[in-house]
Amino acid sequence: MVTRAEIGVIGGSGFYSLLDDAEEIEVSTPYGPPSDVVTVGRIGSRSVAFIPRHGRDHRFPPHRIPYRANLWALRALGVTQVLAPSAVGSLRPEIGPGALVIPDQFVDRTSGRVQTFYDLNGAVHVSLADPYCPTGRSVALSAARSANWETIDGGTLVVIEGPRFSTRAESRWFTANGWSIVGMTGFPEAVLARELALCYTSLSLVTDHDAGVEAGEGVTHEEVLAFFAANVARMRTLVSEAVTALPRERTCSCGSALDGIKLPFELP
Repeated sequence: MVTRAEIGVIGGSGFYSLLDDAEEIEVSTPYGPPSDVVTVGRIGSRSVAFIPRHGRDHRFPPHRIPYRANLWALRALGVTQVLAPSAVGSLRPEIGPGALVIPDQFVDRTSGRVQTFYDLNGAVHVSLADPYCPTGRSVALSAARSANWETIDGGTLVVIEGPRFSTRAESRWFTANGWSIVGMTGFPEAVLARELALCYTSLSLVTDHDAGVEAGEGVTHEEVLAFFAANVARMRTLVSEAVTALPRERTCSCGSALDGIKLPFELP
């Protein structure tokens, strides 16, 4: 019997495990192996598949993550809804470390990343005006606020190429554009989820103020990992609460993203 899951979780920096006493599954995809073996288990009555985005040993930098393999593997296991915790920097003084942002938009400032499954045998154009699932966002916001977590509803995540952090000038430019947070992995993850008609929700934990927001030496990778690690238990609880609260039947438009489109190949 093939192990199936209905909800997927893609963990970010410092978020290397979620499910205890679960089964590890190696999933083959047309795009190579995912970041690590997929762990499949249960949270309450819900079946969940977990992938550590960077690998359990953090071997994949942001621009080398096998994004296509990760999303394809989740869909192949039956996943329809994805929660995506990640570490981000704040571009606004009023959004400090420890805050949780549930963004509703992103801006791509990466370069050279493959951002589509449909790069051969004809173009496939999907709508991405609203890149995040409205139902997933609502569930995440409710779960976080019920836990008395400082939570920001909406905002724009600007995704940079990495693995370096922003210069002060870049950071100030991002802020001047009205963007809220900065990260390195939200793109193309959200796009690829939409191309597979998956619901996708970003859970963005602010670990620091970006370089142009306040004076200082700027954040280091070690500081980001340490801050996220200090909040991993809280994030695990939030993810678990959100998983159990996600609806079993989808009523959002994410699942119909490919309706009426002729695909060049069959999806899993």
